[in-house]
Amino acid sequence: MVTVVGVHAEGELNEVITGGVLEVPGKTMFEKMKYLETKDDTLRQFLLNEPRGKVAQCVNLVQPSSNPAAAAGYIIMESEYYVPMSGTNTICTVTALLETGMIPMVEPVTHIALEAPAGLINVEAQCKDGKCVSVKFQNVPAFVFHLQKPVEVEGVGTITADVAYGGMIYCMVDARSLGIALDPSEARDLVDIGEKIKRAAAVQLPAVHPENPDIHTVNQTLFAGPLSEENGVKTARNTVIVSPGRHDRSPCGTGTTARMAIMHAKGEIGPNETFIHESLIGTKFTGEIWKDVRVGDVPSVHVTIAGRGWITAFHQYVLDPSDPFPTGYRLGDTWPANS
Repeated sequence: MVTVVGVHAEGELNEVITGGVLEVPGKTMFEKMKYLETKDDTLRQFLLNEPRGKVAQCVNLVQPSSNPAAAAGYIIMESEYYVPMSGTNTICTVTALLETGMIPMVEPVTHIALEAPAGLINVEAQCKDGKCVSVKFQNVPAFVFHLQKPVEVEGVGTITADVAYGGMIYCMVDARSLGIALDPSEARDLVDIGEKIKRAAAVQLPAVHPENPDIHTVNQTLFAGPLSEENGVKTARNTVIVSPGRHDRSPCGTGTTARMAIMHAKGEIGPNETFIHESLIGTKFTGEIWKDVRVGDVPSVHVTIAGRGWITAFHQYVLDPSDPFPTGYRLGDTWPANS
């Protein structure tokens, strides 16, 4: 029996495991993540595959952290793989931990740190009347691997792409250059194109984290809408394609972070400037570069991301011993083949 809290962050559905799972072996959250990934992937399959899960869903496993600065740790499970960091998963986990009382809420602002597989994440949560109103977190340092590089994509042709790390590795392409308006009516077609771009970029534009070689290879495609500015605030629309083939319903926290690293490298944004990123369904994250740093020898930026989360459910998953699908199944009508 696995107890979860359902939460969505600006439209992106998550579940946060709050009971029924023992501590995973490993000293750090990254080690725990790698243990599940390489030695015991049954929990992720049990929760995310059908009939319990669905393709447009993520799960966060709360764990005790050995980092004295962290109130807790969390391991991020997506439908196709484990990832070192996720903005929506962070917002959902913070919302669940505070609103259920697993971590004491302090009004009007709760300051905590959580350990993600990518590293320590400092959080500032605005709270009122027992509700976590919004979550602002300091993401891991973001940096650029490639700027304006050609990529040959089957069925699309030669495109120009940027590749950056914001907690995951993104291939970012200009939507207008491909005739994409970023309208919800394009959603199905963008999934197919985005997965093709991701697979091509993963081969043609190698990307390895300078301090952790286990973080490598393009994870997702970000279609970037045009940048505009009003009253000193930069805004843009975007959508991120998550494997095996769906849209992130939110503006995507790590994608926003990666885009801001690219913008910074191009001179489009600087420290203490605000960037509002909008999703395909109209929800928004607010990003800000708060300082320049370095990761190894690579110029990088620290970015803060702010957004909102809402609890949607409290429930328990169970496994009947006679159930023929203990780790679930996938069917191609909703689970696109990732090949």
